[in-house]
Amino acid sequence: MNAPFVKMHGLGNDFIIFDQRQNRREITPELAARLADRRLGVGCDQIIQLVAPDYLAHAQMLIYNSDGSQAEMCGNAARCVAKYLRQVMNLPTETLTLQTLAGLIHIQPGVDGLESVDMGIPVYGKPGESITTGSGTGYQFTQVSMGNPHCVIFLPDLTDFPLDVEGPKLEVHKRFPHRTNVEFVQVINPQQIRMRVWERGVGITPACGTGACAAGVAAVLNGHTQRQVVVTLDGGDIDIFWRRDDHVIMTGPATTSFYGEINF
Repeated sequence: MNAPFVKMHGLGNDFIIFDQRQNRREITPELAARLADRRLGVGCDQIIQLVAPDYLAHAQMLIYNSDGSQAEMCGNAARCVAKYLRQVMNLPTETLTLQTLAGLIHIQPGVDGLESVDMGIPVYGKPGESITTGSGTGYQFTQVSMGNPHCVIFLPDLTDFPLDVEGPKLEVHKRFPHRTNVEFVQVINPQQIRMRVWERGVGITPACGTGACAAGVAAVLNGHTQRQVVVTLDGGDIDIFWRRDDHVIMTGPATTSFYGEINF
């Protein structure tokens, strides 16, 4: 039986979204990896499955990484799902609520087609802890959870930094028993930072919403920026605001690429 899907992306971080709120199907790790394969499948960073929520929400969002593992939360996907649901449910101006493995999140429509996601209250460790990779390279990092784990490292310059070498080492470091997303960040000024990301279970991606939130929080904790900051990613800019009530608000675009069907 063919399953309809929509392909979307947030700043190049791309997703296959299956709306199965009425007819849920099993997505195994093997199926997720096959769908995400850019040669043998549709191709994406993550597969998003929308199913009926367990409690008061418009939908439950399940997230499968390209290696078949599951993620608790994805900020870019949340914006894409919100844009999709606004269209199919005819709710252009309402606040949407999504159930995730990290809890409930709320998304408001912004100007010019942007979506603003209340990512909740971050949990973080001591700023500037030390970590050393197996190759002996040492870093100062700040651990932040946005419902999923992040290791944020500030560097003076990201030019020519070997993200593909250092990212996978830190993802599986013994300090992170459930693996971690890794963000390498350069401070541009108190209102802007530059970030590159190695996503847990995916690899290098053009953008990471939860990673941008984690980087914004870490930048404040380390005294680098103000509480509202533009995060410049490989795929573009996203706005992060760590409010005084401790909630992190992420605002950015969501883009529809195409619709299709696939048999599984």
